[in-house]
Parts: sequence; C-alpha cells; structure tokens
Amino acid sequence: MKKQSIFFAIILLTLCTIIYSNDQWVDRSNEMYNPIIVAFPLRGEWYSPNTPGTKIPSHGTDQLGTRYAYDFIQVDWDRAGYPAYRASLPQYLLFGVPLNEYYCWGQEVYAPCDGVVVQAEDDYKERARTNLFSDLANAYKNAHYFDPAKDDVRSVAGNYIIIEYADNIYAALVHLQTGSIQVSVGQTVKKGDFIGRVGHSGNSFAPHLHFQLMDSCDISVANGLPCAFEEYEIFQDGEWKAMTNSIPTNKDRIRFLKYNAENTE
Repeated sequence: MKKQSIFFAIILLTLCTIIYSNDQWVDRSNEMYNPIIVAFPLRGEWYSPNTPGTKIPSHGTDQLGTRYAYDFIQVDWDRAGYPAYRASLPQYLLFGVPLNEYYCWGQEVYAPCDGVVVQAEDDYKERARTNLFSDLANAYKNAHYFDPAKDDVRSVAGNYIIIEYADNIYAALVHLQTGSIQVSVGQTVKKGDFIGRVGHSGNSFAPHLHFQLMDSCDISVANGLPCAFEEYEIFQDGEWKAMTNSIPTNKDRIRFLKYNAENTE
C-alpha cells in the first residue's frame, strides 16, 4: 500500500527548501556514488523529509554546508497523515504545539564517528512551541537576510556540535535541545557515544535533527560532503530490511536500534 501524503506539518519542515531555492532542481544523484560512511546518529524509528537520497541540494541550497544534509524526525506511522506530534492538526495551525508534544524532541543523539569535538554551542534558547507564522517568518528572514560575515550562525544552527572526523571532514549535528550537550571542545569521542538531544533551536520548523558532513569546522563558509550510513533498516513489504552503506530517501521508514559496539557493553 502506498504511503499517504506526509501530513501538513512535515511539509512545513521542507518549506525552507523552497524558500532557499532559486534554481530549478536538476537530478544530481550521481554525486553520491562515493560517499563518506558514518554511523547513524539516532536510535529507534525515523523519517527523513529532506535527504540527498531524494534530491541534491537536499535543502535547496549549498549555503552553510547543507548540500548533502539530512533532516530526521519521528512520526506516528499508525495515525492518518503520519503526524510528528501528539496534538491535532487544528491545534498546530491555530495555536502551535508545545515541544514536548513532538515525538522526537529530547531523543538522544549519538556521535556518528570517532573524532574530536571542535565546536559545541549549548546556550541558544529554544522557542517554547512551534508556530506556523513565526517559524515561516524566521525562515524567510534567514533565507534572504542572513549574512555569515556579521550574523550569529546560531540564529540558523541553534545549539550544535561539530566533530572533526578526519582532515577536512567535519560532522555537524544541529538544532539540539538547549542544555542537552554532553561534550566540550577538545574532547575525544567514539562512534556511538551519547552527545546530546534532538531539539528545536535556531532555524527550525519543528523539533528535528539536522545532520551533515562538511569540509570546514566553520558552518558559515563550509561546503557539504556526501555521506551514507553504514547500517540501518527500512520497513519494506511488511518487514524490516537491513541496509548497508546506504542513503535513505524521503519514502523510507527508517530504523536503527544499536551500533554493534553498544551490544557488547
């Protein structure tokens, strides 16, 4: 059975792609033929409304290293429209939804690779609830007026962690929950370490994890790098199918339970 159209609030999460995009999209999927392999940074079931597995640039722009970036949210696959929150759609549209009503808000985020933390920002305040009109206004302002030379990158990224994985390869985990970051600059992390929680800080339409690889530790000037995930599962034909060194699309119901090293603890 085909999936229903993803509910209205998820569409709003992708509106930043439209707002940022000025050019007609062209299929560039061949750019992903040799991606850098990293571990999936979340646990449980997830959905990716913006992914380079579906289009490039995945967010409609090359700015801020987002060319091959992923967004991850959690939805209720058993409710009509697959909502990302426990509230009703009318409540979302009319009054907004408190962050704790979103399934993914506060979920644990894990290091996708071994490396050294080179940036960790954790004091940018989250908005208390999502709001259609203010979130759209915020996205429009950042898309058209953000100047990396003078504006605070946290107005877009919110709270974030950047890990140096290798020479000129950096992993960025963005929009994290205020006060949740577990690491500090200079700290060595191992793949699978708990490092923070999913939040709604910065330029965010709803709580989600934004994840990308890039060639600089400075988000404002970085170029995106293609990446794939070493292991996860997708739900297909009524069962879970293992995926290796793969790139999820926006049609996939994704699951990742534990990194192998965690199973031995």
